[in-house]
Amino acid sequence: MSIADLRKDYSQASLSRSDVLDDPILQFVKWFDEALAAQVPEPNAMSVATVAADGRPSSRIVLIKGFDQHGFVWFTNYASRKGQELQHNSHAALLFHWVELERQVRIEGRVERVSDADNDTYFNSRPLMSRIGAIASAQSEPVESRQALEAQFGAAELASGPAPERPAHWGGYRLVPDYLEFWQGRPSRLHDRIAYQRQPEGDWERERLQP
Repeated sequence: MSIADLRKDYSQASLSRSDVLDDPILQFVKWFDEALAAQVPEPNAMSVATVAADGRPSSRIVLIKGFDQHGFVWFTNYASRKGQELQHNSHAALLFHWVELERQVRIEGRVERVSDADNDTYFNSRPLMSRIGAIASAQSEPVESRQALEAQFGAAELASGPAPERPAHWGGYRLVPDYLEFWQGRPSRLHDRIAYQRQPEGDWERERLQP
């Protein structure tokens, strides 16, 4: 079979303006809860897209660690490629793709760092080996070999002890959304798309988009 012949017709559900809530954050909560109930593998996995100073985009999969009316939070190495790109351009885009439910959610907005107190709280809640990994890895930097990486980990484990402190280069980002789009697959590629745009006064404007 040719790659061009790989296709699926979506037919599980539909999405209209009357189906969605007035508040897109509450609508996201609804869909996230449904993904959990459907036992979608890693429903908290999302793509984070950033843009470098020269305009070159990049994306990667990370795990969301919290969301509320203030925004969507994940944690990483501030010195990583995405961290460096967010320093130059604080806008980013998130994408959730729940294949089993034939759904996507796109989220765009401005990114800010979370507080040191929140960083410490989450860092200290992580498994010990994950904390040491965050200390040991100079994320996105070249490394000579797997053996060299494991040697860095061993040195960090020895130096850190059973209660390592959060390194200053590690912490959280919060994307404060100004755009959310809910996509539901439909037959014949006539997919349903409902988008929310935050208005200057803070309210959300909702509209249907063509597929």
